[in-house]
This record gives sequence, structure tokens and C-alpha cells, in this order.
Amino acid sequence: MKTVLTAVASVAILIVFLIIVFTLSSSWDAIGDVGILDFLFGTQWSPSSGAYGAAAIILGTLLVTLGAIAFAIPLGIGAAIYISEVANPKARNTLKLVCEIFAGIPSVVYGFFGLLVLLPLLQDIFQDQLVYSQSWLAGSILLGIMALPTVISVAEDAIHSVPQSYREASLAMGATRWETTIKVIVPAAISGITAAIILGIGRAIGETMAVMMVTGNATIFPDPIWNIFSLISTITGILALEVPEASVGDLHYSSLFLLAIVLMVMVLVINLASRIIIKRMKRKLGVEPPRQAIFFKIGLIPSQGSFGDWISEHKGIITAAFVYLCMLVFVWMMASLFTGDLTALIVSVVVTAVVFAVQKVFEKIDSTVKQQVAHGGLTVIMVVVILILIFIIGYILMNGLSAIDWEFLTGVPTNGGRDGGIGPAIVGTLELMAGTALISLPLGIFTGVYLAEYAKDTKLTKLIREAIDLLNGTPSIVFGLFGLAFFVRVLDFGVSMVAGWFVLAFMIMPVIIRTTEEALTAVPHDLREASMAMGASKWRTIVRVILPAAMGGVMTGTILSLGRAAGETAPIMFVAAVSSSTAPYADSIFDSVMALPFHLYYLATHVVGSDAMQYGTATVLLVIVLGMFAIATIIRNHYNKKVKW
Repeated sequence: MKTVLTAVASVAILIVFLIIVFTLSSSWDAIGDVGILDFLFGTQWSPSSGAYGAAAIILGTLLVTLGAIAFAIPLGIGAAIYISEVANPKARNTLKLVCEIFAGIPSVVYGFFGLLVLLPLLQDIFQDQLVYSQSWLAGSILLGIMALPTVISVAEDAIHSVPQSYREASLAMGATRWETTIKVIVPAAISGITAAIILGIGRAIGETMAVMMVTGNATIFPDPIWNIFSLISTITGILALEVPEASVGDLHYSSLFLLAIVLMVMVLVINLASRIIIKRMKRKLGVEPPRQAIFFKIGLIPSQGSFGDWISEHKGIITAAFVYLCMLVFVWMMASLFTGDLTALIVSVVVTAVVFAVQKVFEKIDSTVKQQVAHGGLTVIMVVVILILIFIIGYILMNGLSAIDWEFLTGVPTNGGRDGGIGPAIVGTLELMAGTALISLPLGIFTGVYLAEYAKDTKLTKLIREAIDLLNGTPSIVFGLFGLAFFVRVLDFGVSMVAGWFVLAFMIMPVIIRTTEEALTAVPHDLREASMAMGASKWRTIVRVILPAAMGGVMTGTILSLGRAAGETAPIMFVAAVSSSTAPYADSIFDSVMALPFHLYYLATHVVGSDAMQYGTATVLLVIVLGMFAIATIIRNHYNKKVKW
């Protein structure tokens, strides 16, 4: 069994290898004909005229992501501090669960909400600035909301993991809870908080459907560069729009794959940065041994701590100066979009001065009052986060439930999707989930068992873990492109259900592996020793003792992964899903299928006058995905109550 499990675990390496090989091979013509530098720094993207300069697209991706993180940081970090340090333990568990629901909402539902609610709202607020309803601002707000779960979850874990002794020591010295939080806990967890922000960036930069539906997808540079009301394009949006139109083998097709490689490199750099920062936090908290500073190693500083001591001594001044400078520049840039440059400069100076004065006044307030104000502010942030979630879900359900009846759930779309039902889309979604589970569960669970029970610290194990991390960080649309190149073209599956199965299975496999490994690792080692002391083999112990004890975690991870697969649009839009078909229901696994997320995207962007069908489809998709999250939560709570260790 060890040999079998090792072989299964090595599949992750094979998948990463295939993705790299087929993405690179498909982009080779663009690398040779266009050139890397011309591609990266070219200012015009016009396939019809043979121009493939991706600078505007790459810049657009970075700008939208920057705006999303600027939106998500104050809400996400504030909510994380509230959950960890202000809320009581019972409320903490509830709030964490509620925030996790954000992650369960499919991206196409976010895009649908942005299309029908966010864009008209921004158009009403900024009538003089928005020439078109779609904009960089809309994309950043929507992506910021989508990045919130990642930022909140990772940051809260980092804050909560700071040893309790830190809090007790600070309180014993006479500090208030707020002073302890802001001067002890947050600095101790700063590496983890930074990792949360970076992972949020990774979440935003790889998003496809939501950003494509609200940014306008115009391959232009904003004028001025900080014009948040400008149309903008992103790598994922351009891929989703242009890949279906590109002819296989031509320069346009190859350039799109080269664009996907740029996206993969960007996400890889972000993920590597987050891992380095998380390791730094573990060393800071004593989980991992410290290492010497690089400046000390090469002799640029005389002692191990001198450079760090200098930073510590001047940290307050450096941080304050940087923050106020950024505030001054940011306010000037935003104000310049509404008025002249000189007036904008005056406004920015006044605003910065007011903020500085308020801070000085706040510093002189009694510490108890200061804590009440701070905790009140965190409570407001937490309420805002919860209200955003309630509004998005409530708005869709209120408008969609009235459209749902038996005919809607079982009928076939008619009149271009304006009438009839969504029966084929529901069936197609369930078929995709079933096939995905059939492939991903054996691969994911067996690999998790191998890593938890058999793997040693060898080069092969490290390579498998690196491959899993790479798969986990790969944007979903890249899986779709890989499926198009490999399953659809090379293996000649065509646009089919089976191609969708493999693409979705490879996409969710890392999550199943991680949750399985964590669940197995959490089982006490005493159970293993007791079983083997009774004469059971290692494999029999795993099957009869360890897996049953860890079944709650395994099932939870599996259900959450399948819920994610059910709501994905980008991976299946190239390999499996169609908007309509002469035969609505697939006769074989090599037929294409209708699927709820792609059907919702098609209705929202291509079919005028289908509002009721759009809301009904979004409601059904939301109920299916969130229902799976609810089932996973119930199972997790049930098994947690049975755990005796």
C-alpha cells in the first residue's frame, strides 16, 4: 500500500508537469514571433491587426488588485481583530463561520450582483465621472469583497495564534485590552497579517468571472493612471473573452497562452512571498528556530541585532512618516479626479493635517475611553462585513425565489433562455460534481494518507508538497486553458463532460489533500500505537482506526471542495459547458453539458430581457453551494462532539 499511495501522491507532480509543458508549448509561437520584451512592454493589444502588447492588460490586473486590497485591508484586518480579541469564544466561532460563507458564494454570482446592483449604484453616485457604468472602481470593490474571507481567516488565525502569555504579561503590566492588542498582539502577528494580505492579493489576481463582468475589458491605460473611473482590462478577463474566439495554432491563440504564463508567474511570486512571511512569523513565535540576518552573515552590520535595533528605535517615526505621505498622495490623486490639481493638493494637505490632529487628540484621551472608542470602531467594521454578506445573499434570494417553481426547475430553456426552465443546467452541474468526486476523492484522500502516515522528509515528499502548493495557487482559468490544450485538443475529448471532470478534479484536489492530511495528523498517536500493539498492520490501522477517527475532517474538506467545483465557471467554459444545445441532456460522457454557473453568466451578459431567469438561476446555484457548506458545517460539528481527545 505504501507503494500504491506513493504512486498516487506523485500524480500531483505529473499534473503540474503537464500544465507547465502544455501551457509553454502552446505559447511558444508567441515567444518566438512577438518576443518576451515586446509582449510584456508593448502598449497595444489588437489581435485583428497583429499587435500583441500586453502592458495595458498586465497593468490593469495589478491596478484592480491594488484597489481590491485597499478595500479589503481595513475591513478584513479590523474584522479579524474583532473576532480574535473582542468577541467572546462562542461569538468567535459563529462569526468565523459566517465569514467563511463569503468564500462559498460562486464568483459568477458576485459578478451577477455587481452587474445588476453595484454598477447602477456607482453610476448614480459618480454621474459626472463615470462615462460608462463599468470601471476599475467597480472591479476593485467586487474583488475586495471576494478577498475578504481570505484576509479575515488568515489574519484571524495569525492573531489568535499569538501565545496567551503575551496577553497576560501585557495586562499584568497595567495595559488595557486595546493597548495589549495594538502594541503587543498585532506586532507579534504582523507577519501572519502580511501573509493574509498577500494571499488576498493572490485570491483577487486570479479571479475571472466577477472582474470580467464589471470592468469593461478595455485594453487601455487609465488617464491619468490613477483614474479609478476608467475602463480597464485584466489578464483573466481577456483570456475568458478571447480564447473561445481564437483559432487553434495561430498567433492570437499562442499569445493568450503566453498571457496565462504571465498570470501564473505573478501568482507564484505572491504565493512564495506569503510562505516566506509565514515562516518568518513561526520563527518569531518560536515555532521554528531563528536564523541569522543576511546583513550579519555578509558582515554589513557588526552584530546580529544592530540593524533590527535601529529599525526598532525609529520604527514609530518611519511608519508614521510613510503612512502620512501615502495618505497625502492618495487623497491628492482621488481629489484630482473631481477638481483641479491645485485644489486637490490643498484638500489633501487639509485632510492629512486633520487626521494628524485627530490622532494627537486621540493619544491624549484616557486609555479606558480610548479602548471603548476602538472596540466600537471594530464592532462597526464587523457589522459592515456581515451586512455586506446579508445584502448580497438577501438581494438575490428576494428577487429569485419568486421565479422558482417546478417548471423552472425541470423545464428546458426556450426563447434563447428567456423562458422555460433550467433543468438541463441543474442536471449538468450535478453530473459534473459526481464525475469530479469520482476522480478527485481517491487521488486527494490517498495522497493525504500518504503525506500524513507514510511520507518522510525526502526529496520526493518535498517535491510532492511543492506540486500540491503550486496546484493550490494556480488560477482556475489556467486549469481551463490546460484542459483545452490537453483534454480537448491532444486527447481529443472535445468540449465534453469528461474533460470537465478532470479539470475540476485537478483544481479541487489540493484542498482535499490538505484537509485529509490535517484531519489524520490531528488523530492522537496513541491510537496508532494501541492498534499496532494488538497486532494490526499499519495499513489496517489506518483503515480501521485512523480514517474513521478523522472522517469528520475528511468529509468536511470533500464537501467544501465539491461545493467550490459546483460554482466554478472559468475552468469549464473552455472544456465542458455550453449555453444551449440541440440535445439539452448529455447522452454520454463525451457530450457537452449545460451548467448553472455558465448558464447564469450567459444569461446575464448575452440575453436581454431574461431578468427573472437570471435571478432564479443565481438563487438555485447559491442554494446548492451554500447548502453544501451548511452540510459540511453540520458534519464537522457532529464529529467534533464525538472527539474524545
